[in-house]
Amino acid sequence: MTGTDAQTVYAHLRGQILSGALPPGTPLREIALAERFGVSRTPVREALRRLQQDRLLAPGGRGMQVRSIDPHEVVQVYDMRVLLEAEAAGQAARSRGDADLMRLEGLLARDRALPDPDDATRTRTNLEFHSAVWDATHNAVLLDLLDRLSIHLVHAPRSTLSVGDRWTTSLDEHARLVAAVRDRDEQAAREIARQHMTTAREIRLALLREAAATPTTP
Repeated sequence: MTGTDAQTVYAHLRGQILSGALPPGTPLREIALAERFGVSRTPVREALRRLQQDRLLAPGGRGMQVRSIDPHEVVQVYDMRVLLEAEAAGQAARSRGDADLMRLEGLLARDRALPDPDDATRTRTNLEFHSAVWDATHNAVLLDLLDRLSIHLVHAPRSTLSVGDRWTTSLDEHARLVAAVRDRDEQAAREIARQHMTTAREIRLALLREAAATPTTP
């Protein structure tokens, strides 16, 4: 067993969970994973432990399984992201460099050019854009906090970006944010980001209410 083995297993499983390839409730067994990755059970056990620490896994009937979304926790995460995304936007406007701005402009242009992307693509590209905003703050502590919070939302069953025309309006909001960052307008950047995440929170709440009202199949 090597650290590289455990890191490889961890990174692969984490990516599959966040992309939705391993949906909530999926069991993850040590023996099966060890055979799949061609390693011993020790690095698999370490990878599963780290995923549990990330709150992506939870104990199941016979081992670990992909953690289900807790509606109350989702609301709490959005409440925190409204605050932290606004702070990140303001700091990005103040601290961004030319390379940061070019990256944001490039990601925005890429996303606008996507021809009707599917839900998974919208989730991935949106996170890449927000991550670029966080990177532009050059604040490692803030970036770490936002990255940890985003984990709890990325593997939600459905993205808010696939509701109605939210994808298009979200890109318009991203464009306004990039303009504020370009102009180093901290106040405008904070307000745009705050409104952006507040809208996402409202849509997520509507989705949660919709799911709660939908009868489950016995």
